Amino acid sequence: MGKSKFCQCCGMPLSKDPQGGGTEKGGTRNVKYCSYCYQDGEFLFQGTVEEFQEFCRQKMIEGGSNKFTAWLYTRGMKRLERWKNN
Repeated sequence: MGKSKFCQCCGMPLSKDPQGGGTEKGGTRNVKYCSYCYQDGEFLFQGTVEEFQEFCRQKMIEGGSNKFTAWLYTRGMKRLERWKNN
């Protein structure tokens, strides 16, 4: 599994992840997904990509981003590996 530059679930730069990536069941580091999206071999959000986009937009706005910036950063999620075939 090659290292991604961005989380293949939410699109966040993996360099911004304080944990350095998600984890597999045995505790090994996953370099495709961030720790906010993937822990212990499972995705933390269990919904549609549209629901996840809205969830992320709201979290970004709560964190201080304006609505346009939040929309801009979440609009391409459907092209990420986790959501491509759903």
